[in-house]
Amino acid sequence: MRVYSGKSVFGGIAIGTIQVYKKGEQQVKRRKIEDVPAEIRRYRTAKQTALEQLQNLYDKALKEVGEANAAIFEIHQMMLEDDDYNESVENIIETQRVNAEYAVAVTEDNFAQMFASMEDEYMRGRAADVRDISERLVSVLSGNAGGGVQTEEPVIIAAQDLAPSETVQMDKQKVLSFVTIDGSMNSHTAILARTMGIPALVGASVPLDDTIDGRLGIVDGVSGVLYVEPDEETLAQMKEKQAQQEEQKRLLELLKGRENKTLDGKTIQLYANIGNSKDLAAVLQNDAGGIGLFRSEFIYLEREDFPTEEEQFQIYKTVVQTMAGKRVIIRTLDIGADKQCEYFHMDKEDNPAMGCRAIRICLTRPEIFKTQLRALFRASAFGKLAIMYPMITSVKEVRAVKQIVSEVKEELDRQGIEYNTPEQGIMIETPAAVMISDELAKEVDFFSIGTNDLTQYTLAIDRQNTKLEAFYDAHHPAVLKMIEMTIANAHKAGIWAGICGELGADTQLTKEFLAMGVDELSVSPAKILPVRKVILETDVEAYRRRKQE
Repeated sequence: MRVYSGKSVFGGIAIGTIQVYKKGEQQVKRRKIEDVPAEIRRYRTAKQTALEQLQNLYDKALKEVGEANAAIFEIHQMMLEDDDYNESVENIIETQRVNAEYAVAVTEDNFAQMFASMEDEYMRGRAADVRDISERLVSVLSGNAGGGVQTEEPVIIAAQDLAPSETVQMDKQKVLSFVTIDGSMNSHTAILARTMGIPALVGASVPLDDTIDGRLGIVDGVSGVLYVEPDEETLAQMKEKQAQQEEQKRLLELLKGRENKTLDGKTIQLYANIGNSKDLAAVLQNDAGGIGLFRSEFIYLEREDFPTEEEQFQIYKTVVQTMAGKRVIIRTLDIGADKQCEYFHMDKEDNPAMGCRAIRICLTRPEIFKTQLRALFRASAFGKLAIMYPMITSVKEVRAVKQIVSEVKEELDRQGIEYNTPEQGIMIETPAAVMISDELAKEVDFFSIGTNDLTQYTLAIDRQNTKLEAFYDAHHPAVLKMIEMTIANAHKAGIWAGICGELGADTQLTKEFLAMGVDELSVSPAKILPVRKVILETDVEAYRRRKQE
């Protein structure tokens, strides 16, 4: 038995044959060509085929993993249509009189190096996308079909890395798990894996050769371990663990329809986080009591230009109508930091995580903010909609928001457009907001604690920097004390407080949050039932007493 460690992307146990997946070896050779116009036509035909492939991938991903995760294939289509990229390829064909494959390969190297050398982390990430679209073009030009997993039985895929396109093309019925040497916890592939619910490891030091190919393997997505040719004892233990997990899933299904009430009678609102209206099916399927975080920025990220008021209104209206009277909390535009839109034409910043983002963009570009607010208030007439403002750090900002809201309502009144009076709250995601939460609570209807950014800013650690994972502690006492302080100050002012960051789904902390007095937890749809289970099994007062002993 051989044991390899990696970082867990998604939990669960997978047992089956390992298949080493290698990209097709595409040897690009430089050839002189005589008919330049014909070669350029061949390139353009290949580009059109590649665009059609990407559209098919987008459609497939949209059905399987939702709009937000399918967006990468729209980005690849946009990159493939980029004038600079195409001009480079065609110029090399024309000036050097070489074959299209070679021109694409040279352009790939040049553009990938350019992106990789940029200071902005988001732009550096585009280097991998350039390589992905270029390899697709070379495959089409070379007549290689590529893609997919060649197997009759479900297998564990082991690879150097997997591009999002490769992951989506895989038949989920044929893939038990995947293990990659490269890749990060926040890569596109990792996000897709979590959405698809496939046990997976990244950063695993596995040999991609015959020592594992075709061998029996076990992926323990909980412990982050791959066992190759496990001994009988390990195999028996893992089968038992797998059976326990399946039984746990079955038992969780029995919790649907149950009220989120603790043993001593405290009721918790248990909501879902979503990125777009395509996630609503998962929300309803997992029995969420409402939506605690609708990330409206995805409406902007998935477009090449600003979404209109009408486009936004239709999306928000669909969501609140679908939720049929359940609370829907929509976060206003949270662009900036690691979420960039080219058409916003933002200035380059040395430290974008602390730059012009979220509410700072809205207050400095009120025309964008007003368009969204008009759409939100119009949609409030069709259900129980609440509005949440991100990255608030001062009372001054809240009052500035209120002034703009007042102007929007006056406009709607003049036009005779109907709207309700939605609750308005703020996200608490900076130490500054925590420390003045007693003052902020007097200005709003609710707090929602964004633990991802709150942890990042409290610990002064970039949460996307994999080199700092050893220092990043989401359970840090300082973070937990800040959450407790925020909840206490909310209650003193008579408003409710929830948590919508990743910690809200951390069942190791659920009892702790209940003891702090949290009113609402908003988690990914798949986490609703596991969190509900802990709530139903907890006696909050008894837990508090044990803590004090």
